[in-house]
Amino acid sequence: MTAKPGDAPVEPYVLADHPVLDMLNTVARVDGVPHDFWQSDADVLRWLERLGMAAAGEAPSLPAGALLATARALREVVRDLVERRKNGEPGDPTELNRFLAQAASYRQVRWDGDAGPRLETVGERKSAAQFLAPLAERAAELLCEGDFSLIRVCEHPQCILWFYDRTKAHRRRWCSMALCGNRAKVAEFRKRKQK
Repeated sequence: MTAKPGDAPVEPYVLADHPVLDMLNTVARVDGVPHDFWQSDADVLRWLERLGMAAAGEAPSLPAGALLATARALREVVRDLVERRKNGEPGDPTELNRFLAQAASYRQVRWDGDAGPRLETVGERKSAAQFLAPLAERAAELLCEGDFSLIRVCEHPQCILWFYDRTKAHRRRWCSMALCGNRAKVAEFRKRKQK
């Protein structure tokens, strides 16, 4: 998402360099106030499609609000575990394991012509938890295999967005240079001018 500082975003930022951290970023500060970009099943579905975790038009047949409620629950379970792991504290994976236990999915190799092989998760999607199973699996992988020295929260004091620092020097400080990095530079410039 490209936005100028001061513009209110209409959809969640996808800038974390990991879908699980992008899920955490579906709650962001907008004009200094926490804003949840997931307000409906359609919002969650659009986000999953945008990240390639659901096929376009692949709407599950679920009761209204079930996908939203389940996605929000998964997000907060994962948020707690990521924050604890980042702080070097033990976490309780019971709730995440419940999500994983409901997954009726499996990994499969797809090989389409000259494109080469790719690994894909397939399976039943009869419940909201099953529909979100690939995201829960990615969360489990991040918690167990992620390099948490490279998982960070933006340094801007008004920002709460997470990112995975995959830069060569591993010195990324901002969720986005165009957003928070620029705001910090402008603030520093003003501070120097006032002296």
